[in-house]
Amino acid sequence: MNTTLVIKNRILQLCDERNLTINKLAAMSALPPSSIKNILYGKSHNPKILTIKMICDGLDITLGQFFSTAAFDQLEQEVK
Repeated sequence: MNTTLVIKNRILQLCDERNLTINKLAAMSALPPSSIKNILYGKSHNPKILTIKMICDGLDITLGQFFSTAAFDQLEQEVK
């Protein structure tokens, strides 16, 4: 599994846990819905950390909480 897919799955998981639509998450995060949809639909292959931070702010979680999952821990190194 690659990093972009893990980020996508984490966003979907957090939305599901909170019963949020993508548009509601975008509004809460002060982002255009297209920014989140580009991550979810694979148009953004390298999401910016600032975008992820804004999503975290909208969800009232830290970056640490966002990335603190087994899926992120199990990612292979990008550089070997």
